[in-house]
Amino acid sequence: MLKPGKWSWVGVILMMIGLCPGPLRTLAQSQAGTQQTQPDNNTQPATQTQKTGSQDQQNIPDAPSASRPQQPFPGAKQLPSTPQPQPGTAPASPLPTVGTTTPVEAPPEQAPPPQPKITTVPRGGAPDVPSSPRDQLYTLQTTVNFVVVPVTVKDDNGHMVEGLTPRDFSVYENGVKQQIKFFTSDPFPLSTAVIIDTGVPSVAFRKVKESLSALEGAFSQFDEVSLYTYSNVVQRMLDFTAVNKKLDSTLDMLKDREEGQTGGVPFGGGPLNSRPTVNGLPVDQGAMAQVPPPRMSHVLNDALLQAAVDLSKRDITKRKVIFIISDGLETDSTASYREVMKFLLSHNISVYAVAVGGSAIPGYNTAEKIHIPGLGRSNILPKYAAASGGQVYPAFTRKTIENSYGELTREARNQYTIGYTARATVSSGYRDIEVRVDHPNLKVTAKYGYYPLPPGR
Repeated sequence: MLKPGKWSWVGVILMMIGLCPGPLRTLAQSQAGTQQTQPDNNTQPATQTQKTGSQDQQNIPDAPSASRPQQPFPGAKQLPSTPQPQPGTAPASPLPTVGTTTPVEAPPEQAPPPQPKITTVPRGGAPDVPSSPRDQLYTLQTTVNFVVVPVTVKDDNGHMVEGLTPRDFSVYENGVKQQIKFFTSDPFPLSTAVIIDTGVPSVAFRKVKESLSALEGAFSQFDEVSLYTYSNVVQRMLDFTAVNKKLDSTLDMLKDREEGQTGGVPFGGGPLNSRPTVNGLPVDQGAMAQVPPPRMSHVLNDALLQAAVDLSKRDITKRKVIFIISDGLETDSTASYREVMKFLLSHNISVYAVAVGGSAIPGYNTAEKIHIPGLGRSNILPKYAAASGGQVYPAFTRKTIENSYGELTREARNQYTIGYTARATVSSGYRDIEVRVDHPNLKVTAKYGYYPLPPGR
């Protein structure tokens, strides 16, 4: 029991606690509670446990109140108080409160980068901006006096020479040196007309048919191919198309054809093939008259001209090539060599040939100078190839025929391309071209000349 004198002292302490701030009041209450609950010697242990629970309850801070600030835990360090803004000054940004979550402002959204300008090109067209020297060639203003010359350069071993520059070349037209305005060594996609002579000897034709699978593999996905056959007449079997199943099926149809010439000189007259006569009259009046065998024609000129006319209508960004597989015989064509050659040179079309049959035999070019009447002229393929800037590949076996396909397309695709502006004249006559390379022991192949097209062509 507390003495009466001590009750007045405890009341004074409680009154002072009510007037003090929260932390001091809490401390004072703790001290007062300690003094108030000091036990006597006769106090039981249960009384001590009850006093300890009372002390823990007094150490718990007061609950948050709308009228009073939140009370901290006893013994916790106090954060410095936020300074109050002075009159007439902008308030400072408040410090974040411990235990609270400060919202983080999201970074300002950046504007998306500007999209490149896209030019819509019609199907089959091309953008106005050149992407390579080859494309730039066809963005130049079209004039009738701008001349394009594909050029092949080989060494003594027949290998193509790469790495030459415009300074290595000189171009002459009618003996006058021209200024090179365009030069590139970029490869070109091909627009190719393939012509197969079905009137060659049957042995040679069989080798050609067996090699047709390699012919399809010689072209790339960027090329386009058409297919023609000829003997007595010209037949277009396939219009220009990419390398696809349509080309494959057409070549399969050609493999099933049974054509080809049996060979030999037609035997239709002479003393050993005539009936007996007496005084110019036949002895046996009832004998059947002999019918001479039909003569097989080789309309090579007509086939080249039809293919060239179709090629002249194709895309100018592709290199135009005629690829003919033949023995070079020419008989009974409507078109002449001069007419065909003029059209080829006027439209920048090159002729590449695979010489099969007798024209592939070494020494054949010398023997063909002996002209047999009634058989036509022999092997004019070298004349077409040389004048147009192409090449002739003699191929006697099936293996050499297959290899020639890849060699032909590789050479035609990877030529140097030179362009110059010729002197403008009203004349449309033939103009001679000579291309020289300023290096020894190199062979240059280019077209011999050209025919200027009239304005508007």
